[in-house]
Amino acid sequence: MICYELPLTERIRTLLRLEDLFNKVDFFAKRTTANEHHAALVALFEILDVTSRADIKSDLLQELERQRSSLENLRKNPDVSEAALNQILDEIKIAFRGLLNVTGRAGSHLRDNEWLMSIKQRMNIPGGACEFDLPSYHYWLSIAPEVRHQDFQDWITPLLPIRNSFNIVLKLLRNSGRTFRYTAYQGLFQQTDPEHAAHLLRLIIDDTLPCFPEISANKFALNIRFIPFGTDQKAITYEEDIDFELTFCNL
Repeated sequence: MICYELPLTERIRTLLRLEDLFNKVDFFAKRTTANEHHAALVALFEILDVTSRADIKSDLLQELERQRSSLENLRKNPDVSEAALNQILDEIKIAFRGLLNVTGRAGSHLRDNEWLMSIKQRMNIPGGACEFDLPSYHYWLSIAPEVRHQDFQDWITPLLPIRNSFNIVLKLLRNSGRTFRYTAYQGLFQQTDPEHAAHLLRLIIDDTLPCFPEISANKFALNIRFIPFGTDQKAITYEEDIDFELTFCNL
């Protein structure tokens, strides 16, 4: 099966982008070649750009506090596991405390690094990170991978409170979902049901189907069109009936 996620608010869109970028930094920073570490640094700079567009620290603090308050109200519910509830509340408490200890804006330690910022500035130019443009960067990419691994550790560690916090928010969001099974007849599905408003949609289909969903949604309607995959085709509708699962997630 393959899962497609569609965020329906700007805040969730930002968190999903950060999740994707942190995963890329993780993947490439653990490797050893210069090209892989270059890719890790590109993703790290993109994290810096995303976090600079909004007060991500303040937003996460508010959301964690809102979730803590909401979960505390579940203590008297006999259908809720007290052990599971205490575990997630402890995770929220640790993440909240970690965020409070972050001084200044997220990523300020990177912005204060003149060497990194000089590289970031050149990377904004297509091909601007060539060795003749950035000899010091070329030297860094040629040194022992263990040294670069330590540098990445130093750069990423101050960002971990941000990552831990949005991981909790996204976990709560995904676990809140209500799942329904539908059929898109001749590749088309439409729903007008205000009861199914959501912050995040998760659509799951069989990964052997040669098509992908194009989803548009607002508070009045949900439209899904399945399109045959092809790199040289126009966007035509897949003409077969498709069974799929759709999960509506809300914070």
